[in-house]
Amino acid sequence: MGKALSPIPVKRYFTIGEVAELCDVKPHVLRYWEQEFVQLRPMKRRGNRRYYQHHEVLMIRRIRSLLYDQGFTISGARNKLQEMVQAERELHPHPVSNLPAHSVGHPDQDGAASFRAPPVPAQQQEYTPPSPLQNLRSDLLEIRELLRLDALDE
Repeated sequence: MGKALSPIPVKRYFTIGEVAELCDVKPHVLRYWEQEFVQLRPMKRRGNRRYYQHHEVLMIRRIRSLLYDQGFTISGARNKLQEMVQAERELHPHPVSNLPAHSVGHPDQDGAASFRAPPVPAQQQEYTPPSPLQNLRSDLLEIRELLRLDALDE
């Protein structure tokens, strides 16, 4: 097994350079993996600049482990990831992306994300799909964050 990877900082978006450093792979490898693994779809901004989210960094680390540490081929790693995703869905049938809009992370002053999900009693963990208003709110918060990133780039 290779060197230990550094912890992932608490922030909403990571550049390709940051992800490359966090996952100990070259940026061109990340771009290649995007073509090979459907799970990797970083957000692209002006000039095709990529912004990865925390779950994508974790996925890249998983892919790296499968390929470099466990010796899988690209095809084998792809199949193994599909199995892992299926197993997670069976354990947790409600995807995180369908949480209500109020549980979306919002950047603090220093750029760190804070998550405000209200506590839910165990007997009330039934899934209810988000309303169109919640989806719209979530989309607007995402747009606000992207505009903030664009302003930082200029």
